[in-house]
Amino acid sequence: MKSALLLQQLEAKLEQLAEAVAPHSGRRTPKARFDEQLFHSHSTRLGDYLLEIRQSLALLKQSVADQRTDRVAWMAERVVLQMGALQRELATQTLRKSEIVAEPLGESLYEKLAKHQDYERRLRTMIADRESQLNRCETLAQQQTLQREIAAQEGRLQRCLQATKRIERAIEKDDR
Repeated sequence: MKSALLLQQLEAKLEQLAEAVAPHSGRRTPKARFDEQLFHSHSTRLGDYLLEIRQSLALLKQSVADQRTDRVAWMAERVVLQMGALQRELATQTLRKSEIVAEPLGESLYEKLAKHQDYERRLRTMIADRESQLNRCETLAQQQTLQREIAAQEGRLQRCLQATKRIERAIEKDDR
């Protein structure tokens, strides 16, 4: 009986949320809004996230019917977290309007790629320069300082390469 009442309350909250999402449900955003741990969808429309919450609630009801108490607690928490996330997103819609307008003015993926490739080239040059200095170094303190600088620059280079790969994948995705 207790779980039936809680399910009714969740359904009522979900219907209120659905009414609030309705004006925004089909509007696209520049990128997905939610963590993939919370939502499986990578959509750019709020209506798709509402649909996923409805599916989660249906799974919760099924778990209650099957008396799977371990799954019920997990699914209930998931539904509540999903609803809260969508409510917070709705609350920021006025702020998001300026973000949507500002997005097209940003640099293209090809410009980002060129910038990152330039960073990569400069980092490789700096690393090579530090390594040649290290070979000519005479004191241990200078060697340690240069080794730390080289390690830091190699870390930056790795992050740059990862960003470059992400941009290249995004370009490939857009080209398809």
